[in-house]
Amino acid sequence: MCGIVGYAGKSLAAPVLIDSLKKLEYRGYDSAGITVLGSGIETYKSVGKIVNLEAEIPKKLGGNVGIGHTRWATHGRPSTENAHPHNSGKPGKLSIVHNGIIENYLALKEQLIEEGYEFKSETDTEVIVHLLHKHIYGKPEGNEVKCGLLDGLREALKEIEGSYAVATVSSDEPGKLVVAKKDSPLVIGIGNGENFAASDVTAFLAHTRDVIFVDDFETAVLSPEGVEVFNREGDLLNKTVEKIEWDFEAAEKAGYEHFMLKEIHEQVSAIHSTLSGKVSELEGAIYLEELTLGDDEIRKLSRVQILACGTSWHAGLLGKYLIEQIAGIHCDIDICSEYRYRNPVMEGGTLAIAITQSGETADTLAAVREIRSYNCPTLAITNVVGSTITRETDSVLYTRAGPEIGVAATKTFSTQLTLLYLLAVKFSLVRGRSSPDYVKNFITELRKIPGQIQQVLNQKEIIKECAENFAGAKNYFFLGRHLNYPIALEGALKLKEISYVHAEGFAAGELKHGPIALLAEGTPVVAIATRGQTYEKMLSNIKEVKARDATVIAVADSKDTEIGKYADVVLRVPPSDELLAPLLSVVVLQLLAYYTALALDCSIDKPRNLAKSVTVE
Repeated sequence: MCGIVGYAGKSLAAPVLIDSLKKLEYRGYDSAGITVLGSGIETYKSVGKIVNLEAEIPKKLGGNVGIGHTRWATHGRPSTENAHPHNSGKPGKLSIVHNGIIENYLALKEQLIEEGYEFKSETDTEVIVHLLHKHIYGKPEGNEVKCGLLDGLREALKEIEGSYAVATVSSDEPGKLVVAKKDSPLVIGIGNGENFAASDVTAFLAHTRDVIFVDDFETAVLSPEGVEVFNREGDLLNKTVEKIEWDFEAAEKAGYEHFMLKEIHEQVSAIHSTLSGKVSELEGAIYLEELTLGDDEIRKLSRVQILACGTSWHAGLLGKYLIEQIAGIHCDIDICSEYRYRNPVMEGGTLAIAITQSGETADTLAAVREIRSYNCPTLAITNVVGSTITRETDSVLYTRAGPEIGVAATKTFSTQLTLLYLLAVKFSLVRGRSSPDYVKNFITELRKIPGQIQQVLNQKEIIKECAENFAGAKNYFFLGRHLNYPIALEGALKLKEISYVHAEGFAAGELKHGPIALLAEGTPVVAIATRGQTYEKMLSNIKEVKARDATVIAVADSKDTEIGKYADVVLRVPPSDELLAPLLSVVVLQLLAYYTALALDCSIDKPRNLAKSVTVE
């Protein structure tokens, strides 16, 4: 969601902070700001794009320590007053940036106002900086330092309920940057004579690949000379410095008009990378070494509980079908924002699988923490090494998709599905439901998928023409059955996200139970009709749609000669195993959404009101 950055080094802080904020633009934001420690606290903020902020900053702003922020409004409308950083003290003594939600901010705000603190914003964050000032200086007009910035922050955070990643600076400690974390992402970059803090490694990857991941309730002090990290009790920690292997150039557009289009094309390599080292056609084996569940534990599983949000929930829904059909294990799936509030019934023999692209999705993390109270084994499927979810679960499977900059998930969805296929087949093999020969054949078909996706991509001009022809439609319907139902939901979501066209996905068999009343002449209906056990039923649904004068866009395999009799437009995918066809159909729908948004001149990589990582509830 929001992005935070911090710098302590020998270079001018302002250009470094601005460059780092630009690297976080993909997360979505409505305002931005920086504070630099020069002759004192110097803060500059603006609404809108970072270029607006740049225009506010003096060309030769001095200072080698500073903090910055991109804000996505939660408490208070988008405005300069509500933008971060927020300051406290007269003259300005302290400045802070914050990601997260302070749940008891109203009570704290009332208390601080009674004590004489003046609030200039509607945000919950301003509570933190005034509370920090109170612990360091004692009262609003206070100038006498009663404790240092680090100790003051520790004391202030003890009064706060909720989530936070904060970075703060003080005019009385000009060479220091102090940070803290609970339930929101925070990472430190270790440089040569300079050190960085950010909510995402992308912010400083151009400067260093050596990082320290900050855990909950930890605090850290950054200076040009080094980094010190402390635990909740204030003890100095010996944190492991990890190296980020992927190159920031991978996050550039590489000649594509948009990141989303680039990432749709990268599904070919992303799926290949996710499979690498995990499958053996020769042995008919699946290797998931990161999975801590032993074979005996897998055999004893009576239930799988999948937890996810948004696009990851669609992947999980397909995963439910795969785990039940292939592995024969009862599987439930829940939307995380609902799961934790419905008093779930959990018991032994249940594996919880949390799916989150960023590994920082607030609702998913909360659901995992809820489920851990039942002592169930937990597994995360994520794309981000070192993200919070990796420290909250027993096992982690990484999608190996590389950085995904476009807000609308594409390659991370396909690689999530790839791991779910492997899990289902692995469980089936261990539980004796599948033979090594079946697994060999399945792996052979799965290995064909990247090449088959490339065949779909080679037809993008046909999909583009279709998108342009229907770009004026006000409503879209997506239909699928069985394994294609989650893909219909995902296709509708992609169209909504980036083109702002109203779209709904339905289980095709439910059409007659109400949604068919919405069909009108010319309404485009995308029917996913690849060959399989529900193919004939889909043809019946297509006929129902045509009888209402709607227009059918069918996704079907290239050898299907029947579908053209009923559909107005047919978008083709290569013939494949029925179980694997969703990996091909979804690419068609991603391209359809992309080219529709392009025809409508929409902001594709950063659609309105959306952010890449939803790190607050």
